[in-house]
Amino acid sequence: MTLWKHYFTPKTVDEALALLAEHQGNARVIAGGTDLLIDLRAEGGEPQEALVDITSIEELTHLTVDGDLARIGAGVTHSQIVKSGAIGARATCLAESCGVVGGPQVRNVATLGGNVAHALPAGDGTTSLVALLAEAEVVLDGVRQWMPIHALYKGAGKSLLDSRRDILLGFRVPLTQAAQGSAFSRIMRPQGVALPILGCAVWVKLDDSRTHYRQARICIAPVAPTPTRAEAVEAFLVGQPANEDTLDQAVSIALETLHPRASKYRATAEYRHEMIAVLLRRTLPKASQRAMHGEAIPEGIGA
Repeated sequence: MTLWKHYFTPKTVDEALALLAEHQGNARVIAGGTDLLIDLRAEGGEPQEALVDITSIEELTHLTVDGDLARIGAGVTHSQIVKSGAIGARATCLAESCGVVGGPQVRNVATLGGNVAHALPAGDGTTSLVALLAEAEVVLDGVRQWMPIHALYKGAGKSLLDSRRDILLGFRVPLTQAAQGSAFSRIMRPQGVALPILGCAVWVKLDDSRTHYRQARICIAPVAPTPTRAEAVEAFLVGQPANEDTLDQAVSIALETLHPRASKYRATAEYRHEMIAVLLRRTLPKASQRAMHGEAIPEGIGA
């Protein structure tokens, strides 16, 4: 089955944009292709006129650290992120979330940019990027700009970016500092369905004594058609001690305020609702411990 007629490998962003413009909406951006190729097969019909492969654009394949900020190109694979010592030590939730995407073969080709560009609210990488308050660099309507990750999501599978005209270039991710920590965990079906039943990423900042929460960001997904922050839980945690009583109250608030949707392929809304408590009890204490003692990627991630 032929899925495309022409395949281009531009070396620069400008060249990629020129190819998209030349084909007037009949070409699509591709990186790892682990999502797009499935979509093209499912769509059937006539082959795509052209695919524009951005993985040969050097600036999109770099992962660099500048002080307290990591810059991750949209073409960086999940395996590269898992292997990064800086990400593992200072953005641990992102390393953990990228380490459970598919199997090793998928992680070796699938990109973080593709995870975000596909705009599914259950994307593991996206969940952690939201908790870390990451930003995305894009070329949107011909203008190169930075914007919050959540701004790229217009609905389940609906991105602000048009893959026939726009390009996601990469991300900048604030790294944890003293008294800060993060963690990610998820629940998925044992049959190996690609998307999780529910995922949870947590980032916390403790006070100078490292006993009370000063700030928290929690993303639990999919709860809504777009990645969702548990804002009521975040607000409650500020000023509270990092102990079991606080965890119990945080779980209660999460169950009162978060209402996941049902999926006929993965889980009922009721089951997902129960799993909110399970995930928060796993993830919030882990992030808190890392804030107390310093982040470090657990052994076995991505194995």
